[in-house]
Parts: sequence; structure tokens; C-alpha cells
Amino acid sequence: MHYTAQDIQDVKRKAIDIRADILQMIPNGKVGHLGGSCSAADFTAALYFKHMKVFDDPKNPARDRCIFSKGHAVLAQYACFVELGYVDRSELPKVKTINGILQGHPDMDLTPGIEAVTGSLGQGLSVALGMALGLKLDKSDSRVFAVLGDGEISEGQIWEAAMAATVYKADNLCAILDHNGVQATDVTEKVFPIHNIQEKWRAFGWHVIEIDGHNIEQILAALDEAKATKGQPTLIYANTVKGKGFAFAEGKAKYHNAAMTEEEYQQALQAIEQARKEVG
Repeated sequence: MHYTAQDIQDVKRKAIDIRADILQMIPNGKVGHLGGSCSAADFTAALYFKHMKVFDDPKNPARDRCIFSKGHAVLAQYACFVELGYVDRSELPKVKTINGILQGHPDMDLTPGIEAVTGSLGQGLSVALGMALGLKLDKSDSRVFAVLGDGEISEGQIWEAAMAATVYKADNLCAILDHNGVQATDVTEKVFPIHNIQEKWRAFGWHVIEIDGHNIEQILAALDEAKATKGQPTLIYANTVKGKGFAFAEGKAKYHNAAMTEEEYQQALQAIEQARKEVG
């Protein structure tokens, strides 16, 4: 698909909106998954606001599905739901409270737009595969996207699903690996290094595309290539930065799940303002 300069700018603005909404969910003093939500913000914006089939009704059977297998980063999804009108903006400050419909991990019973309960790492790709195969049985042209963490792929169930997806030629399934190099306690290279990741997925029979996960043009081109790939599932290997958009948090394991100080929060708000000026 041909994307205009305006299309690209629109997605960039939505990614900024997502990061701004994340700040509303986890203001200073409130613990939350800032790092992984922000590393996923750009490709999540591209998915929901330019590529996926979405409707006013989040349960429309013709919709595309997106599952955050790395469920702790669901704040990026919640922000999309607010921007799409699925969730009222008043819910943002109530994230992770008993009276809110936006919990720390995805809850499909509480939150419109959530397709599956995730956060127990390693399970989401299996769920996404099941949905993809069900859609094929229904002769539907809808697609399923699964967002994986690079720490998460140390889970064995990921690779079981990867093998099965190839066996059943699930070409309506696209996994996006949020490769930010940092997991809960340290860099992945120290915690559980997995080398030659792209080659491993290719060996499992997947079509693999490597991109800069913060480059909107590359993200959209990869999503289109995945859609055009027939007979096999696709993995988009997205090189990203943990905490992208907020300099104090970028690349730091501390902000996998932490509370910002008042000073950091003000820096984050200034970063949003600067980003909006740059995009226009």
C-alpha cells in the first residue's frame, strides 16, 4: 500500500498520544510498566490507526485481532482504546485500581477491545494461533497479531506455537517481537541470552522481517509485507528502545516496572510537548 507523508505524520501523532496517555495512567509515584509500553507505542499506533481493520464496535466479527502476549505492556493498548472511543478517558487515572476497568494486565471481561487474558508470559502466541486458525475455518479474511517480548521468548510454549503455526500454514498470523534488549531485572543478554533469533524463527518456518521498531515507514511496510506473505506466518523483528520517548528511562531495566519521581514526570511531560512540536 502507498502511504502518504500525511499518513506517516498521522501515525507519529498517534504514537505521541499513546505515550501521553501512558503518563496519565502512571503519573509520578504510581508504579507501572513504562518501559515496555513505550517501546511498543510506535508499532501499536501503526497497527490500530493505519493497518488493522477496526470498527466502532470492538466485538465486530470482521475485526482484526491484536493480543499483547507481553501483557504487562498493555498500557499502550489501553491508550489506543481511549483514542478509538472503546474506553472513556476518565478510566486512565483508575488503571490498576479495583474500581477501574483497566487492570495491570489485560482482562477481556473488564476491558472492551481486549481479546485474551495475558501476562503469564509465553501463552499469547498460542492463543493468537488458535484465533487465526478459527478465522480460517470461518473463511474470514481477518488477521491476528501477537506482540511478544524479547525476554518472553525464553518460554518454551512460544516455540511450540511457532512450530504449530508453520505446520498449519497460519499466514493470517503475524507476530511482532518487541526487541528492546531489556527485561524485568537486566539486559536480556545477561539474564537469558538467545542468539540468532531471526535465524531460529526462519528455521521454524516463519517469514522474518527485521525493522527499526520506531520508524513508522518501516513498520507499515513490514505489516503490508506480512499481509502479502502466503503459506507461512510472519515474524516482524522490531528493534526498539525500552522506555522510548523519555530520555531518563530509555534502555534501563529500572523502568520495566517503576514509579517516576516528580522531576522525572515533569521531564516526561516536557518530552511529549517537544515531540508534538517536532511532528507539527
